[in-house]
Amino acid sequence: MKQYGELKSQYPDAVLLFRVGDFYETFGADAILSSNILGIVLTKRANGAASHVELAGFPHHSLESYLPKLIKAGLRVAICDQLEDPKLVKGIVKRGITELVTPGAHFNNHVLDQKKNNFLAAIKWENAVYGLALCDVSTGSFYATEGSKAEIEQCLGQFQPSEVLYEKSQRTQLLDAFPFIGYSFPIDTWAFHHEHAYERLTRQWGTHSLKGFGLENLNQAIAAAGALLHYLNETKHQQLRHLNQIQIINNNRFVWLDRFTIRNLELLEPSQESGQSLFQSLDACQTPMGSRRLRRWIASPLINRLDIELRLQTTEALVINAELRQQVKPLIHSIGDMERLVSRLGAMRCSPRELVHLSQTLNQITEIKKLFNEASEPILQTYSKNIPDTQAIGLLITNQLRPDAPAQIGKGPVFNKGLDATLDHLQSLVTDGKQHLIEIQQREIQATGIASLKIAYNSVFGYYLEVTHAHKEKVPASWIRKQTLTNAERYITPELKTYEETILGAEERILKIEQNLYTALCTQLLEFVPTLMQSAQQMAQLDVYGCFAELAYQRSYCKPVFHDGQEMEIKQGRHPVIETLLKEGNAYIANDLYLNSESIQMMMITGPNMSGKSAVLRQTALIVIMAQIGCFVPAQSALLPITDRIFTRVGASDNISTGESTFMVEMNETASILHNLSAGSLILLDEIGRGTSTYDGISIAWSIARYLHEHRLRPKTLFATHYHELNDMQVQFKRIKNFNVSVKEHGSTIVFLRRLQEGGSAHSFGIHVAKMAGMPESVIREAQQKLKELEQLHPESQTQLQLGWSEPETPETHLKWVKELESLDLDRMSPMEALLTLQNWKSKYPWV
Repeated sequence: MKQYGELKSQYPDAVLLFRVGDFYETFGADAILSSNILGIVLTKRANGAASHVELAGFPHHSLESYLPKLIKAGLRVAICDQLEDPKLVKGIVKRGITELVTPGAHFNNHVLDQKKNNFLAAIKWENAVYGLALCDVSTGSFYATEGSKAEIEQCLGQFQPSEVLYEKSQRTQLLDAFPFIGYSFPIDTWAFHHEHAYERLTRQWGTHSLKGFGLENLNQAIAAAGALLHYLNETKHQQLRHLNQIQIINNNRFVWLDRFTIRNLELLEPSQESGQSLFQSLDACQTPMGSRRLRRWIASPLINRLDIELRLQTTEALVINAELRQQVKPLIHSIGDMERLVSRLGAMRCSPRELVHLSQTLNQITEIKKLFNEASEPILQTYSKNIPDTQAIGLLITNQLRPDAPAQIGKGPVFNKGLDATLDHLQSLVTDGKQHLIEIQQREIQATGIASLKIAYNSVFGYYLEVTHAHKEKVPASWIRKQTLTNAERYITPELKTYEETILGAEERILKIEQNLYTALCTQLLEFVPTLMQSAQQMAQLDVYGCFAELAYQRSYCKPVFHDGQEMEIKQGRHPVIETLLKEGNAYIANDLYLNSESIQMMMITGPNMSGKSAVLRQTALIVIMAQIGCFVPAQSALLPITDRIFTRVGASDNISTGESTFMVEMNETASILHNLSAGSLILLDEIGRGTSTYDGISIAWSIARYLHEHRLRPKTLFATHYHELNDMQVQFKRIKNFNVSVKEHGSTIVFLRRLQEGGSAHSFGIHVAKMAGMPESVIREAQQKLKELEQLHPESQTQLQLGWSEPETPETHLKWVKELESLDLDRMSPMEALLTLQNWKSKYPWV
């Protein structure tokens, strides 16, 4: 307990998992907390002469089950392991913190999502200038940027960090600025000071300045990056050789995707557990690092046309060369997660078995490089030149490590024979000594006639002979009794003690020699970490290209064509996610789409709910994103401009935690779109105005559509609505064109054809949809009756009622209103008719 107390005092804000034998134990407040979170039994134990202390623990082999639960609960966890083999130590085993696991800083495979980066972020701001640093210590990815609050918010939405660091004094400001962030942790203000941060960064890379990284004049980004490195050091991540560079995030290189758009389009995560995101639908990668690269690409589509076309050409080459694609596929699969393996090497956390796998991986990379060199496509030959030659690194490992090296030093032979003469001699002694123990056992069985006699070992008194009570009368007088058990007696002999000293002495020396040799090998390999990391990144990228090619082949995707204009023409476009979820035999209904800045800037799409309006909107954006990450697209053909911003206002949800209603959320997101659009924007608006009353909703939808049409930048817009009154906008605004998702009526029922066609829809079919949803028949009948009553009350078109909202007060309109007022028959007017009339006037004559 004294040992526990000393370690706990070093990390008072973390739950300490204290290894005791085969268990991880927690004590005191940690035990109470762990018991509640993990659902394990809380008990007590005597703490020496002191009072009892709470205790809760679990078997050490269950760490992978329990650790993720603690981390997801927002806890920091210090893992304390036994640093010595209990078999070789008498008394208390030496223990120490081997890892401090926080949500954003750890290498623990039991907690990490293999297909997702685990970013740690640090934010520093001053005078409205924000600096952001992001690091995935498990892969070596390190980024920094500086900009406005909106730009930093966009980066946070794309990278989705697991933990955000900030100055202790700025917690309130952080949560006000970025209320959507998850786990955050305060660190000392001095860690963000420019001088301290600058010195830490230059020390990390052994440079005199940060000019070579493009970071020299980004003061807030420097402060954030330096504070992040400080935090990694404080959390037991002192070996960071794999963080060999830092990349500056240039927002001008990537499509602007705010967090609303990433969420609304379900790019990375589905909105419902049973759903599927674009990432999940496209992820046919062979390795976890390929999946992570695909995820990053989806969150950050390219803008530069040359970069996009280079990716498309590489994908096309693999589509054409099917034989090469099939040859490379199993080779990439066998590489596994090289990126995280190399990162563990850089952090000196790599096991002997992992190094053996690394050497095998390097052999596979050599084979891939050879295949690409021999390919007929020039672009694949060029790609091969970007893959470093790592054959010599692989030989360095295989020349030293046994092919069957264990996962841990001390759990079996690690090094090849002939590498160290002393090691070979000691291993021979252990092997011969253990064989001699077997010979002693057989000899004593024959001499005593005790067939069940066995030789075993424990850390208290070493090797011993064990005899059951049924045979203890046969024990020779020369044996020395050491322990009595319920069913047996244990004895030692001088001969056993002699061989025990030989074996234990040799095993202890073997452990020390192997540890030294292994440390020397890992240290030698550290100089190759940048090369190995470059190889890993090239393989991750190649994995994604192979994934794209396989999808194009299996799903009949086409290569998109880009041009410098603003014309967008997609023929027979399909939704990349929905079509993969359809039951076998059900074909997805493909649709054509055409937009430009001269004649069809805005498509006003009407149709009933469930008809497929939202699917058309989403599939358009997803096709654009897929094209700009270098993937073929689900269409017969696609002629596309470069899209630099994608905005969506799709779906409705309350933000209860911040007290915002559905309508407020809708208006906030729409306002963000109107303030940040560009000439190359693609805007998707779905059911704008439905969060408020019908008249207000139509008025707002009308004015937003008009604003976008009249804007000098003429952004391409898809506007889906069930307000069929908006169809009249086509008459007044020349670049708005009406379309509808067709349905077919059969008596009292409708069939959704899901075909996009020109022309507006005159009906919303709301009651039909309610009937299809299984609404009780009595409700449907009453709704139909009420609809008839309302239509009789207002036989004139709702268009006249709704779209007169902007009529100014003039003598003519005033006279018109007076005549309507005089024509009312108040004696016969029902309360409902009076209410509808007032609503009509409020919308039509705002000056009344």
